[in-house]
Amino acid sequence: MAELEVEIVAADHFVWSGAASKVNARTSDGEIGVLPGHSPVLAVLAAGELSIEPVEGSRFTLQADGGFFSVDKDRVVIVADNAKLDDTVTAGNR
Repeated sequence: MAELEVEIVAADHFVWSGAASKVNARTSDGEIGVLPGHSPVLAVLAAGELSIEPVEGSRFTLQADGGFFSVDKDRVVIVADNAKLDDTVTAGNR
């Protein structure tokens, strides 16, 4: 099964990385959902909720204050001005 390699960093700290089956985010142009095989995208990340469906484990969300969102060859990189994981996320890939 194809998967996404996801990395999320904030301006001053690492947030999360791991394999995911889906990523949802809010960009300045609207909502975007990314699945494996998605076309390359570079977008301005709007403030709001990011949703990650990891390959192993439960879906989780985090709050981001804006930044950039990049997709290329099943790799998603999110560089947020500030981002915070929900308290329910385990420390496995933090």
